[in-house]
Amino acid sequence: MNWLEEIKWNEEGLIPAVAQDEDTGVVLMLAWMNREALQRTLREGRACYYSRSRGALWLKGETSGHYQAVRAVRLDCDKDSVLLIVRQTGAACHEEYFTCFHNLPPAADGEWRTTGAAGERPEPALGPALESLAALIAERRRERPPGAYTTYLFEQGLDKILKKVGEESAEVLIAAKNRAPAELRSETADLFYHILVLLEEQGMTLGEVAAELLQRRKS
Repeated sequence: MNWLEEIKWNEEGLIPAVAQDEDTGVVLMLAWMNREALQRTLREGRACYYSRSRGALWLKGETSGHYQAVRAVRLDCDKDSVLLIVRQTGAACHEEYFTCFHNLPPAADGEWRTTGAAGERPEPALGPALESLAALIAERRRERPPGAYTTYLFEQGLDKILKKVGEESAEVLIAAKNRAPAELRSETADLFYHILVLLEEQGMTLGEVAAELLQRRKS
């Protein structure tokens, strides 16, 4: 059976589609897709939706230049809605906000508030960044491309990786002691990278670490 036949399209032949930014984890927008829009999205790698008001397909960013490069497509358990993981160029919202979900409930004065400002892009989320880097490190371990630093670490073995984790930990401490923000940011990134290499060498996933952290929240 064609997998498209398994999707539970509504009576209009549509399915709701949620777009989530790959870098920040922010939910960007909710739109609709018909079969043709979903097929075009998968074929071209850019989000294409169906406009119910115009009765036609619309490629996100075709007029604004704010395209959505699709990294992954997922169906929910009931197969009646779709999630797009995208790399958002510019703003997702037609009001120039990064996300369409920028309105907050009214405060005591009854005025609606917004998150961020029009044209403002949130900082990348750490989780997606670490997951992306971990996937790249796993790929480097499998393929061992010549000249790659990650290849060098795996070929040198555990002792070398542990030495680098120790060195980078010390560099983080020194940067913090010197109150040097740029150095602290850089050295922390180096430490995170080498810890990810260590986890890969040990066969441990970020999911396992995340589960441990969530468990500690409960205690």
